[in-house]
Amino acid sequence: MAAGATREAIWHGGDLATAQALFPQAPKPWIDLSTGINPIPYPLPQLPLSLWQRLPGTAEEAALLAAARKAYRVRPESGVVAAPGTQILIELLPRLVPAASVAVLGPTYGEHAPAWRKAGAAVREIGDLAEIGNANVVVLVNPNNPDGRTVSRETLVELTRTLAARGGLLVVDEAFADFAPETSLLPILPEGALVLRSFGKAYGLAGLRLGFVVGEARFTDALQSMLGPWAVAGPALHVGAVALGDADWLSNAGQARTVDSRRLDALLAPLGQIVGGTVLYRLLETPEAPALFQRLGRAGIYVRRFQHDPSRLRLGLPGDEAGWARLAGALISA
Repeated sequence: MAAGATREAIWHGGDLATAQALFPQAPKPWIDLSTGINPIPYPLPQLPLSLWQRLPGTAEEAALLAAARKAYRVRPESGVVAAPGTQILIELLPRLVPAASVAVLGPTYGEHAPAWRKAGAAVREIGDLAEIGNANVVVLVNPNNPDGRTVSRETLVELTRTLAARGGLLVVDEAFADFAPETSLLPILPEGALVLRSFGKAYGLAGLRLGFVVGEARFTDALQSMLGPWAVAGPALHVGAVALGDADWLSNAGQARTVDSRRLDALLAPLGQIVGGTVLYRLLETPEAPALFQRLGRAGIYVRRFQHDPSRLRLGLPGDEAGWARLAGALISA
């Protein structure tokens, strides 16, 4: 990005300040369906006061990383780094492959391409992996945000080989893979690929700010050095280790959210075409999307709209029956 240049603001979910500014007369409380976060979070364990009083310890960090290795089925030879959310890792990744030519499979999460552009890389946003051309770095989200598109493990392995022959790198953002484990590359992670995992979405604790990167030690060691000591707060280390070790909770949550997503399908089907999504959200396409966004907003329900396609809205899952009732009533009136 040239000196003095500014990028267009990226719209993200969860920005209730914007919702309140757009719809100041909307009824309260707001129902925020603009994020892809599990609305029923992991029950927080009791936190010892000492976690807030001292610096994070190496034993606590080791316990978190061991839990992450088991939960994500990480190969023994792969390195794992914990960070205060995956966003900071996205910002650091371009330092691993300087002056790169980057292809980002899109439309997708909007922070990947700007992170590489800020580092001086030449970035193209492509619609198909057949379009990577001479790129030595490819970035994709799997399952994709917002349409839920998936790329097979076999395709990813072959792509990694292609990029490795160029001295390059494949970056796979698996932020929504917890409820779609069959899509994860981690059990067969090849050299030359890095995988990002987000804790907060599936566990409904985005404010904890916890994420991971998995890959070859030469990459993970470099990222750990960039992050420096005490990157993850002590409470996050503790909660993350407990939650990642609770496989039964994750399984039950995935089953319950699958039922919820089908319930959302039934509400949205009369309004347009459901063109994708994951267990945690659905992507609706309709020429009435701008009007529907306005109507839902006036009802105190905030959904995700898109700069690149105003005909689409992404809707997450309500967290209780009162929320489902308000959503159903607003959609019917719409």
